[in-house]
Amino acid sequence: MTIQSIISQLGEGMLKTVMLFFSTLILALPLGLLVAFARMSKFHLFNKKFKPIRLLAQVFISIMRGTPLMLQIMVVYFGPYYLFGIKISASYQVYAAVIAFAVNYAAYFAEIYRGGIESMPKGQYEAAKILGFSKTQTFFRIIFPQVMKRILPSITNEVITLVKDTSLAFVIAYAEMFTMAKRIAAKETSMIPFVAAGIFYYIFNLAVAIVMNRIEKKMSYYK
Repeated sequence: MTIQSIISQLGEGMLKTVMLFFSTLILALPLGLLVAFARMSKFHLFNKKFKPIRLLAQVFISIMRGTPLMLQIMVVYFGPYYLFGIKISASYQVYAAVIAFAVNYAAYFAEIYRGGIESMPKGQYEAAKILGFSKTQTFFRIIFPQVMKRILPSITNEVITLVKDTSLAFVIAYAEMFTMAKRIAAKETSMIPFVAAGIFYYIFNLAVAIVMNRIEKKMSYYK
């Protein structure tokens, strides 16, 4: 088997890996911000501190970060059948993988957002209030752009990890790159498909690192 034929067979897996990667980012980045807001929220009930949303966010983050992503993928995929008796269709693999990855990474992004937001000096909020900015305007026009500059290196690390974690979708037979490489390697009794898959992951990660590095430089105060 030639390299060209292996790459052509791996093509479908490449596309599914890329799709899972971008779908996760599109969903996890904004969801992580919402979870971060919930994590930092405070509520009062009957003159006593009552923080149900904050507690739920803390529990959510703790579970997502404290259990293996592979286990979470399996729960999302098999859960509807074992818990509610809902039949699982083949097409559900895609949705299960995207949901599991997005929810998992949202928890990590939430803590990154929270760290960045809480690191901002309170004086900036006070100055914005004096200038007549609302809380929403203060956050999105003043605070959030600065937060993104601070947390971008951490976000970059998580994004690079995501590229490699997409291979965990094999646990539900989602035909991404690693799954396709396993199938071809078993069929041809050759390690070449794994080498080709490894090269793809490396190139994909290298491209992500270059793009994120350019974004960091553009957003940097010091050039």
